[in-house]
Amino acid sequence: MRKLIIQIPCFEEAEHLPVTLGDLPRAVPGFERVEWLVVDDGSTDGTAEAASRGGVDHVVRLSRHRGLARAFTEGLEASLRLGADVIVNVDADNQYRADDIVHLVAPILRGDADMVVGARPIDDISHFSPLKKALQRLGSRVVRMASGTDVPDATSGFRALSREAARRLHVFSEYSYTLETIIQAGWKGLAVASVPVRVNPDLRPSKLVTSLPAYLRRQLLTILRIFVTYRPFFFFASLGAVAFGAGFLLGLRFLYFYLTEGGGGHVQSVILASLLLGSGLALGLIGLVADLVSVNRKLLEEVEWRVQRLEISEVTPVERADRDASAYGESGSGSVAVPE
Repeated sequence: MRKLIIQIPCFEEAEHLPVTLGDLPRAVPGFERVEWLVVDDGSTDGTAEAASRGGVDHVVRLSRHRGLARAFTEGLEASLRLGADVIVNVDADNQYRADDIVHLVAPILRGDADMVVGARPIDDISHFSPLKKALQRLGSRVVRMASGTDVPDATSGFRALSREAARRLHVFSEYSYTLETIIQAGWKGLAVASVPVRVNPDLRPSKLVTSLPAYLRRQLLTILRIFVTYRPFFFFASLGAVAFGAGFLLGLRFLYFYLTEGGGGHVQSVILASLLLGSGLALGLIGLVADLVSVNRKLLEEVEWRVQRLEISEVTPVERADRDASAYGESGSGSVAVPE
């Protein structure tokens, strides 16, 4: 029996969550079961209670506010434990048209994609300022270059993941998951697709983008961090090559003046050239060590993924149902608190 779980990371969304739930489907072609899961990210306004009243099947409650990326990850882990074959992530502010979920999951059902990202009509969204639209396009272009994928709207939170994709992603950021998951998916060889989706009128200002400069800075830092994590040798070797090249040119400059004028007054060039050459070599060595660490981490992630596959293959459907009922309530729904 194929199961779809629609997850909604929430923080202080008691007011808007009922609107979002009111549009979610209970039946999607290609799935025998469609369940809803809400991740309450330490809300104090009764978000979890609003979710229960709205008919949510599963509520995961974080003991304190951990951030969108952490809430997203907890939702994936809970959905996997509940036996989801496909996981769809939507925002709590009803930004996306729930009717498009059927289009979002279609490439996964056909076996054409492991992750599908919904592409919003950015140019047609009236509450996006020209600067925000430009930054959205710039960020998506950077992510396409970094990940090797072709996703026109990298910051969209409306996305579907296959079970295998959800198990292979490891989100390190505490701010947002959108860019990091696409870059990881591209570098791990997962098939990433995009489909056009529609949006609803704006219910509230974005909680994630409170300041465009701060948002841009955080997203760039996320991209840089992922690049260092997954391509450390290229990153440090590139910096080292720049430093070594600058030092080499300064050394040539000193030699030129030494041969033509005796080198008087250019000792500072020798000192700076030595520092740059040494820094370049040091950065290259750091890149080698970091690359070994990166390879080791990738091997550990691969081992974890294979162990999970073995564990799941050894559990019968009846045992899995009993385990899920024990974790989330005998009715298959309920609330679970996630400890620190």
